Amino acid sequence: MNKNEIKLSVVIPVYNEEKSIEEVIANLEKVNLKKEIIIIDDCSTDSTRNILKKIHAKNQDIKIFFHQENKGKGCALRTGFKEVTGNLVIIQDADLEYDPNDYYVLVDYFLKNNCQVVYGSRFLKNKFPIGMSAKNYLANKILNCAVLFLFNFKITDEATCYKLFRADLLKKIDLKCEGFEFCPEVTAKILKKKVKIFEVPINYKGRKNKDGKKIRWTDGFIAVWTLMKNRF
Repeated sequence: MNKNEIKLSVVIPVYNEEKSIEEVIANLEKVNLKKEIIIIDDCSTDSTRNILKKIHAKNQDIKIFFHQENKGKGCALRTGFKEVTGNLVIIQDADLEYDPNDYYVLVDYFLKNNCQVVYGSRFLKNKFPIGMSAKNYLANKILNCAVLFLFNFKITDEATCYKLFRADLLKKIDLKCEGFEFCPEVTAKILKKKVKIFEVPINYKGRKNKDGKKIRWTDGFIAVWTLMKNRF
C-alpha cells in the first residue's frame, strides 16, 4: 500500500461536546490526506446535535449518525466502524486533547513499516504528558503493566485515543464494548491474534473533568478486568 492508495476513515464518537466539536472538525478538514469523517452522536443533551446538523448541512460528505439513547463510547465506535469505507481507520475524540496533525506521523510510520496497527503514544514525547492528572497517569501505567503481564507485550500507551488500524483487520475483530473498555478490548484481541502493535510519539494536551473529560477512575478497574477477561 502506498500513500496514493490510502483512504483514512476517521471515526468520532461524540457526547456533549458543544464547546469543541466545531474546532475538531475544522482541524480535521485541514489534514491533507484522502479521508472520510464519520461522527456518531451518542444522544447528546447539550447543543451538540444542533451543531452537527448545521455542519452536515454545509458539508454532506461528513457522515453523521445519531443514537436515540446514550449507549456509551464503545457502542458509538461500533456504529461508526460499520460505516467505514476506507482501508485505514483511526479514532478521534471530540475534544481538543489530541492533534490531528499527528495523523501524518501515524500514517507515514504505517507505510514505511508495512504494519497493521500503530498506536500514538502520549508518553514517548513527554514522560509526563501535559495536563494529565496524577490519577490518570497512574492508571495508564497500571494498564501498560497489565498488558505486559497478561500478554508478554511491552507497550507505553495502551489507553491512547489515536489507534490506527488496517480496516480489514479491525473488521475481523468481534468487539463487544459498550463504554470506555474499547481500548483494552481491542488491544487484547489484536495481541491474541499475534499482531504486533507499533507505537509512535504524538502530541497531547489533557483536559480536566470540569472541562468535560468523562472518563472516571472506576473505568481503570473495568479496563484491567477487560484485559484479563479477554486474555483467559
